Amino acid sequence: MPNPNLVAQIDQITERVELLLQRHDELQRTNAQQADHIHALTQERDSLKSRLNAARNRVDALIERLSEHTPAVPAPPADTAR
Repeated sequence: MPNPNLVAQIDQITERVELLLQRHDELQRTNAQQADHIHALTQERDSLKSRLNAARNRVDALIERLSEHTPAVPAPPADTAR
């Protein structure tokens, strides 16, 4: 006949192992969700960086066009009353 204390300890260990396995499964699911979220955020960031660079290039081109068509403005005379 098995020792009742030993059986109780085995039952407790079995319960704890089952809880740990459940927790492990939960953590794996959470980790997978976070990895998916990171992937989506990385794609969004890359898209925004690309759009920013395109907008910056358009602004630079506009500035260049404006500077080509705008006559140079002479500098105001220096204040010689000092």
